[in-house]
Amino acid sequence: MSKSVVHTLLLIAALYSVLPLIWLFTSATKNVGDFSTTGAFELGDWNLWSNLGDLFAEEDGVFLDWVRNSLLYAGLGAVLGALICAACGYAIAKLDFPGRRALFAVTLAGVLVPTTALALPLYLLASELRIVDTFWAVFIPLLTNPFGVYLARAYAEAAVPDEVLEASRVDGAGELRTFFTIALPMMRPGVVTVLLFQFVGIWNNFFLPLVMLTDPELFPMTLGLFQWSSRVSQFPQYSPLVITGSLLAVVPLVIAFIVLQRQWRSGLATGSVK
Repeated sequence: MSKSVVHTLLLIAALYSVLPLIWLFTSATKNVGDFSTTGAFELGDWNLWSNLGDLFAEEDGVFLDWVRNSLLYAGLGAVLGALICAACGYAIAKLDFPGRRALFAVTLAGVLVPTTALALPLYLLASELRIVDTFWAVFIPLLTNPFGVYLARAYAEAAVPDEVLEASRVDGAGELRTFFTIALPMMRPGVVTVLLFQFVGIWNNFFLPLVMLTDPELFPMTLGLFQWSSRVSQFPQYSPLVITGSLLAVVPLVIAFIVLQRQWRSGLATGSVK
């Protein structure tokens, strides 16, 4: 294929990805009446600041609670989940213990299981532990990610030399110290990659909070905006609020990709080959 054809396909793919964001931005500038009088990608009378004020004032500022909850779920869950995945992947790749291959096979099988299929078993477990409708009912299940373990294992296999680990053990370092002081810094790009995937997955998580939570003050942004969007047919004034809230929900993801872009690309490239 010629370069012009490749560039054309890439341009189409880029437009396919960017146009929804452009629509989201232009729609966030409109009031209720502008949706019927302007085109999809036309700016309204610039009601963005008014929409933002209404968004944060609606229902006594519950949207701020949703923002805080999403940051807690995604921020803490991404950091702790990436650390757990890195430790599991390192153990499978570099430690010799009975059942290591079987454990890795189970991990690969876990990648194939959709998260929605686990929602009901997780709800039953949370019910037994009496943590339904609490922060922990959503937060604890988010700390496990089979794909993150697989990715960390692949990166540890390629980036952490066995000779360095042997030298650390000869010098008297235990396994935990070897992992945190030797292996983890070498796995940093891979860990950042897992962290980014964790953050995006948790930030966009919807079904698990829908099953676990009934208290609006514990909702993440995804579930809260969904509750508002279900009222749009009866109360059209919610339409600008949902669109403006959705625009704000995209901002942390864009910032995360921009900040971690270099580490993300190097982590993917280095962890895939020896």
